[in-house]
Amino acid sequence: MIERIAKIKLTDLAKKFKAVAVTGARQCGKTTLVKQVFKDKPYASLENPDTRNFALQDPRGFLQTYPKGAILDEVQRVPELFSYLQEILDNSKTKGLFILTGSNNFLLQQNISQTLAGRIGYLNLLPFSISELHSAKKLPKTDEELMIKGFYPPVYDQKIPPGDWCPNYIRTYIERDVRQIKGITDLIVFERFIRLLAGRNAQELNSSALAVEAGVDVKTIQSWISILESSFIIYLLKPHFKNFNKTIVKRPKVYFYDTSLVCSLLGIKDKLQLNTHPLRGSIFEGMVVTELVKKRSNAGLPINLYYWRDKTGHEIDVIVDNGTKLLPIEIKSGKTINTEFFKNLIYWINLSNVKQSILLYSGEQTQKRSQSIEVMNWRILIEKNI
Repeated sequence: MIERIAKIKLTDLAKKFKAVAVTGARQCGKTTLVKQVFKDKPYASLENPDTRNFALQDPRGFLQTYPKGAILDEVQRVPELFSYLQEILDNSKTKGLFILTGSNNFLLQQNISQTLAGRIGYLNLLPFSISELHSAKKLPKTDEELMIKGFYPPVYDQKIPPGDWCPNYIRTYIERDVRQIKGITDLIVFERFIRLLAGRNAQELNSSALAVEAGVDVKTIQSWISILESSFIIYLLKPHFKNFNKTIVKRPKVYFYDTSLVCSLLGIKDKLQLNTHPLRGSIFEGMVVTELVKKRSNAGLPINLYYWRDKTGHEIDVIVDNGTKLLPIEIKSGKTINTEFFKNLIYWINLSNVKQSILLYSGEQTQKRSQSIEVMNWRILIEKNI
């Protein structure tokens, strides 16, 4: 089994809160993680029809079955449980009594905020990080192989080829989760929308343009975006709020959490196709951005990542906002350092007067350039906290 970095934070939260909620995409390893950390706790999956019916028909009786607590998997399927859970947690002094998991953040957060606010710790679990794959000696050697293979556990643990796993995952997600969340009936249009969105990976989210291409209204697009975001299929990177006396864009950029899903949706099956594909750079950028997100999620830290772009086209891929200090990061998929790589960084450094910046790229050279620009291979993220 590949050890998860989030295990440390999960154990810590269980010592502080009476209940802990672990959310994340389907098949990202939530159940495996909580079962490993809480070996002594009984386990109940609310995806199981018999278990779910018991919980729905007699929520009090169902919870009384677990006087010493339990792992409740996919708990958002039975929202009626939350009010009864509140009563149990209020009457108990035991920390880490119930461990809840859910693959839809919207439904889980909605119920938690209404009934369990202040009683529960929260952890988002994402697919494997490069650090986790590296520690398990399962990290693909080339970036191209990694982008196609992606980071979902079944591709590594069960050795399912991504070409078989991804289409089935997408189909299952659309047919089961999307209907459960919003009751969408026209799944063909929704699937077309996801494919259109994959073609916009690492780009500004333009709901109006998407609505025209998908053949639906803007409100529908916004609703579908929120479904994908709360289900951990996509991540929205927000623009940084400091404008440095320039007019800046205000739309977020959209990234798929997993590159294998993007490749599958775009019909990219092998390294040759990927290397000649016009969106190769965008897929690479998405892989690096989501790796930065994973590092923060696994540690239970706020996601302090933004991007910056002005109306004249100058852009910084990622700005790490540490409160008193900003760290600009440029991401390039090329393997050879080019002077063009530094153009936007130098512009922003002169504008903001920052003292440190980083260029992450696919090549092997490490350099320290003028104006305090550090150049390094992106896999430095295995060991370096950025």
